[in-house]
Amino acid sequence: LWGFAALLTPCVFPMVPMTVSFFMKGSGSPAAGRFKASMYGFFIVALYTLPIAAIILITRLVGGDAVTADIFNWLATHWLPNLIFFIVFMIFAASFFGAFEITLPSWMVNKSDRHADKGGLIGIFFMALTLVLVSFSCTGPIVGNVLIRSTAGEFWVPIVTMFAFSLAFALPFTIFAFFPSLLKDLPKSGGWLGSVKVVLGFIEVALGFKFLSMADQTYHWGLLDREVYLAIWIVVFTLLGFYLLGKIRFAHDDELKHVSVTRLTLAIASLSFAVYMFPGMFGAPLKALSGYLPPMHTQDFVINTQGVVTAPSATAQTTEKIKYADILHWPYDLPGYFDLAQAEAAAREADKPLFVDITGISCVNCREMEARVWSDPRVQQILRDDYVLVALYTDDKTKVPENEWVTTAGGKVLKDIGRINSYIAQTRFGVNGQPNYLILGRDGQELVPKRAYNLDVEAYIDFLKSGVEAYNKTK
Repeated sequence: LWGFAALLTPCVFPMVPMTVSFFMKGSGSPAAGRFKASMYGFFIVALYTLPIAAIILITRLVGGDAVTADIFNWLATHWLPNLIFFIVFMIFAASFFGAFEITLPSWMVNKSDRHADKGGLIGIFFMALTLVLVSFSCTGPIVGNVLIRSTAGEFWVPIVTMFAFSLAFALPFTIFAFFPSLLKDLPKSGGWLGSVKVVLGFIEVALGFKFLSMADQTYHWGLLDREVYLAIWIVVFTLLGFYLLGKIRFAHDDELKHVSVTRLTLAIASLSFAVYMFPGMFGAPLKALSGYLPPMHTQDFVINTQGVVTAPSATAQTTEKIKYADILHWPYDLPGYFDLAQAEAAAREADKPLFVDITGISCVNCREMEARVWSDPRVQQILRDDYVLVALYTDDKTKVPENEWVTTAGGKVLKDIGRINSYIAQTRFGVNGQPNYLILGRDGQELVPKRAYNLDVEAYIDFLKSGVEAYNKTK
């Protein structure tokens, strides 16, 4: 989607028919033109994908998978990169709004352009490189956003993400070369291209606050509570709707004499989205956005079914008995623990299987599982009645007392909750991602195969029931 969006920016869109026409007219035959255009598209994909792939490959060869995963986990959860990403997003948004242009040094573009005059594949490669460099003022913010957001996943996600982006970005150059008659159906360049940049700017503002929220949650700063975050998004998408209707204009915008059906449709979608989010200010779950919003326990107040304003409770158990319950929380007031050793002792005492939730504060899929699967009353009842629960947060930055520090096999000392839990997940359970759900028996062994992200509620209930049955067979 970002790749196709990049095509609609003023830096790129006019170049599609120009470039395709050059290949078709500058070649001895239509077949040769198609080959050159195909190679042009291939080089575009390579220029976007191979550099990030090389960086990740070198990291893996030098430090192994664990080091690569640690780097991306650091990028996704540490306050410094998240604040940098937030600032970068705001700068990119300001660029799209027309405050300034982000461009690469002219010498770099000119040098690449000179090499493009060479014949053969070398010339085509430098033409592709010139396109990448010239279009940077429009694609740079998008590419940066794609890479930044993709670092929250496994180490291979940025490679696949950049491949998808560049493939969508390069595809039209090849398709139109194979079917030149389609060029006449392209809309004319004009002010609508500038409007596309502004729309992307609004989206960048909304996405940028996600990074500030990640730092806020992992370090428990308390800056972006759920309703504050929602208020920002509601205002952003309301302003976007007004912009699409022509009620707001930027310096580079042409006067909007009438509203097209496309703009009206997008305005309805944007304003409807803002209206959809509004009940969330008063505690509505907003399941469709569950992975992108701060957790419900940060909400200052909610309105229950009787219309009474109440403050959400941290957990159903007292914080004096449960380690870290003053900073970590179970959804739906489920009675659970946050320390594996404490939970294992409680499970032995209660003679129940132990349900292990390997999760993270910054884990989007974890929040979606909680909103779409755990919200089912049957799931909650089984978890409450038949299990002892423990949530292992792998990205929380809270320091633990020195007597709880963990030293790895390589001699590295782990001093915070997240690193310790991540180490436990990797070394004991063989898990390097979130969410993952395990059911352990009396001896600490897995009773049934672990379960990862899957929104099938019925299958999840079967998973929980099978764990209870397996536990009972060991009695």
